[in-house]
Amino acid sequence: MDIVIIQPPLVQLNTPYPSGAYLASFFRYLKQDKRYADKIGSVTWLDLSTELFHEIFSSKGLQELFSRSYKKALAAAQTAESNGDDQTAFQLRRYISQKPFWIQWIDRITALVCGGTDRMSGHEWCHEFVRSASVPRGNRMEQYLLSLGRDVSADDARILASLALADLADYISAAYDSNFELIRYAERIASSTASLDDILTALNAPVLTAFYKPLLEHTLHPYTKKDQLLFCISVPFPGTVAAALYTAQYIRTMFAGKALSVIGGGYVNTELRNMSDIRFFDYADCISYDRGYGSFLALIDNNMMLTGNQLYKLKYAYHNKIIQPLDHVSCYEEAENKLTRCIFPDYTGISMQKSPRLADDFNPMHRLWSDGAWLKAYLAYGCYWHRCAFCDTSLEYVYHYCKTDVTKLQEWMRNQAHETGVYGIHFVDEACPPLALQEFAMANCRSTAPLQNSPKLTFWGNIRFEKTFSRDLADILAYGGLTGVSAGIEIATGKGLDSIHKGTDIGSIVSACAAFKEAGILTHGYMIYGFWNQTEQDMIDSLETLRQLFEAGLLDSAFFHKFTLTRHSTVFREWEQGIHPDLHPILDAKTETARFAENDIPFAGENKSSKYGRAVSTAVDNWMHGQGLQKNVQSWFPFKVPAPSVSKNYIQQQIGLYEQLRDRQFSELPQRNEQNSINSGKTELYVWLGGECISLSQKNKQQLCWSYMGELHYADVAHGTAAAVADALEKIRPETGTAAEGHQILELLGKKLFLSLRGNGLCRLL
Repeated sequence: MDIVIIQPPLVQLNTPYPSGAYLASFFRYLKQDKRYADKIGSVTWLDLSTELFHEIFSSKGLQELFSRSYKKALAAAQTAESNGDDQTAFQLRRYISQKPFWIQWIDRITALVCGGTDRMSGHEWCHEFVRSASVPRGNRMEQYLLSLGRDVSADDARILASLALADLADYISAAYDSNFELIRYAERIASSTASLDDILTALNAPVLTAFYKPLLEHTLHPYTKKDQLLFCISVPFPGTVAAALYTAQYIRTMFAGKALSVIGGGYVNTELRNMSDIRFFDYADCISYDRGYGSFLALIDNNMMLTGNQLYKLKYAYHNKIIQPLDHVSCYEEAENKLTRCIFPDYTGISMQKSPRLADDFNPMHRLWSDGAWLKAYLAYGCYWHRCAFCDTSLEYVYHYCKTDVTKLQEWMRNQAHETGVYGIHFVDEACPPLALQEFAMANCRSTAPLQNSPKLTFWGNIRFEKTFSRDLADILAYGGLTGVSAGIEIATGKGLDSIHKGTDIGSIVSACAAFKEAGILTHGYMIYGFWNQTEQDMIDSLETLRQLFEAGLLDSAFFHKFTLTRHSTVFREWEQGIHPDLHPILDAKTETARFAENDIPFAGENKSSKYGRAVSTAVDNWMHGQGLQKNVQSWFPFKVPAPSVSKNYIQQQIGLYEQLRDRQFSELPQRNEQNSINSGKTELYVWLGGECISLSQKNKQQLCWSYMGELHYADVAHGTAAAVADALEKIRPETGTAAEGHQILELLGKKLFLSLRGNGLCRLL
């Protein structure tokens, strides 16, 4: 049986979505197992999201696009002009008039954002692209040029190229296919209130029929000679549902009787657990839930046959009846846990050079998401906290916490970096465990030792802003390659954090952010407004606290989401238990049955908070670009809201408390208490992150000089000891894989020198 893993369009374009990489690795792992070796043939992963991008955004693709949309665009322009919308008419007519320029320039534009192709680097055209009168221009490009306040330079070319693609996407959605977005496709029709009818209607959308179908024909034709095929189709987001079903439909037609198609992924796990519309299986053969490892093992063990018996985490139709999955089968559950610890993503066969790196924002933290072809992986499956009220804590991908073998993961990702040429890792954990991050950072340092001849990986990911992230840990992570973190704050008030079971407080959030920023690590905060029980005062206080976090330089970026009640969340489960009498979900039996996707649940009063959306988003967008930080938060709203009740220096006070704690920790001497070490099983360990120590001899004294975080530091040492101290510190660098016990390093350095080095390069491990 040959296996083909497909990522349908459209997902985030700068990097492949990791589900395919994990599944490819899983099946290749099975090939090495004698129990399955004769059942697994070739394993191929196809990133059709990136491929569709290049099908459309190419000279051939744009010729086809303009040919198909020409009349519709001009008719839409005429209608807009008749309705007094001169701007829309102008933009559409300009697109049509500039058609030859777009077709001429598009390959060079994609070369600019992809870092070059086999045929061109793109860089040589930077100067012409930003200045020539024969270069196409769209509204987004023009707005950027107007905002510069200076002469345009060649350095602006990649930003302009990114905006050019966004301008073309605007044209496609306006004049050709209203479902089209550059990252998401047909996302609106796959929302939780949609029926399967809406999805099926979208299968006739122009982009799918005119561009995606030929891509499928070309890509899948070589597999028609195979005897038995398993197609695994990933559906991570709502925007991939229509293309996934289109793919499954095409497979059923093209490979009748020779192939099984299985759909799975994040959207399936959250939205389709109770899907009961049997028409779904007119397209795909099966739905696989959660990690997928166990369900595919069950399918293979059943000789790839769907004969009406229940299988582990697989839903399918048999004789016009839906066969429900088995949620618990101990042998497959045990296998999944074992596999989770040792299966790491395999990006073999995926061309990272084809991924566009979109420079769509000046904010450095926001750029991380779209700029760079990151290799995605996770340190742990599930969330080690899994208690937040708004989160889908009853689903396995949240509650089933399982940590990987971090040292082996780092070694694996380093090898993946060699093969792909991409040395950046994006950890997609629900929340990266602090100790696992430290393990990865230390392993990352060891792999860059001189004999390893390997550049260090750089990485970022989602965490929890909690007190574990001390200045010591932040310094170690930064040294080990961490460049940015994102974390949920949700409600930036003490009462609000308690109400959502966040398990942290403002002081811990400030401490973590301050430690990261002192270590040179970018920070991003996720915010939520519109909780069913959130008062207007609490929302304003949360916004004011967020403003102060930006003002103090503790956050680089943030984003506000509107609260959505979900079926699998803690709060809904608690409501079912009678805990939240003030929450009133709207559960209409007829509507519930008609739904295709089912996770989002409307509740009484949820629209009352919609009026705040634009104001909070505008405020945050300004703050993360350094603007409007001194304005009162009330001024962002077009209607009256209460003044914040938090003090203007609230965050500064919290920073003061953090600094006191940090300085107290740096002034603590390690204790040699062997009995306590035995009881706790833990000994204080220290590593050296500073620069090379230089011995400075003067007439009456000897000093050590070293650099740390861009500054030079000096400390007096006893005559004749400088070389020994410098040598001892070099031996406890993370690159050596060793660390010094606290009492040993104290005995060597002495109290005064120890305290001079603490926080200036000498760091304590967790």
